[in-house]
Amino acid sequence: MKRIAIIPARGGSKRIPQKNIREFCGKPVIAYILESAKKSNLFDVIHVSTDSELIADIVSQLGFSIDFFRPSELADDHTPILPVLKFVYERYLDEGHSFDQIWSLLPTSPFLESKDLIQAEEKYLEFGGVSPLLGISEYQAPIEWAFELSSQGFLMPCKPGKFSIRSQDLIPKYYDTGAFAVFPQKIIKESDGPGTDDKYRGHILPKYKAIDIDTPDDWKYAEALYRGLFGEKNNN
Repeated sequence: MKRIAIIPARGGSKRIPQKNIREFCGKPVIAYILESAKKSNLFDVIHVSTDSELIADIVSQLGFSIDFFRPSELADDHTPILPVLKFVYERYLDEGHSFDQIWSLLPTSPFLESKDLIQAEEKYLEFGGVSPLLGISEYQAPIEWAFELSSQGFLMPCKPGKFSIRSQDLIPKYYDTGAFAVFPQKIIKESDGPGTDDKYRGHILPKYKAIDIDTPDDWKYAEALYRGLFGEKNNN
């Protein structure tokens, strides 16, 4: 069983400039997932997929080499992740390296530990190793209680009348944390475009490991939580 971990880390982040290498509690945020991937001993190859010389330099300083860069046409704001994974898979295949499992690991996943990856691998194999697996987490509040905010400032219930149902009487709902995904070779090899959102299995992560760091507020919250849990420069 051969596995590759692909960490997509393009250089064009806009809401948080240089997000993938910005210092997070004492070291570049990408360092955390690189260390967790290495410590897990799961992967034959750990590849950072980037179009940025700066990111490549930081990754190299952290002790990880980058075999090739991502082409610019796969590094814009609208490129989905599956074509990036397929490009990396096919590039290695051209060089004589094939993988049974293709993993996507988010570079801004400082809470994801090596044990989480090992447990995800166990879950993936438990399901037979033929279905893609996503890291998921339960919504903090029932989605049945969700509102939209109108231009006039009024709250508009997405599910009118559901407010009166107790949370314990509602079926839990889950979301893709983005932290990781595991794909069998066949899925990547035969993928076309962004893929689909059906036939995935789920591996549940604790809520504190499912923070999507996408805005400056997310960043501040994640750093405060990380320091409270681990302190700085934790070796996970």
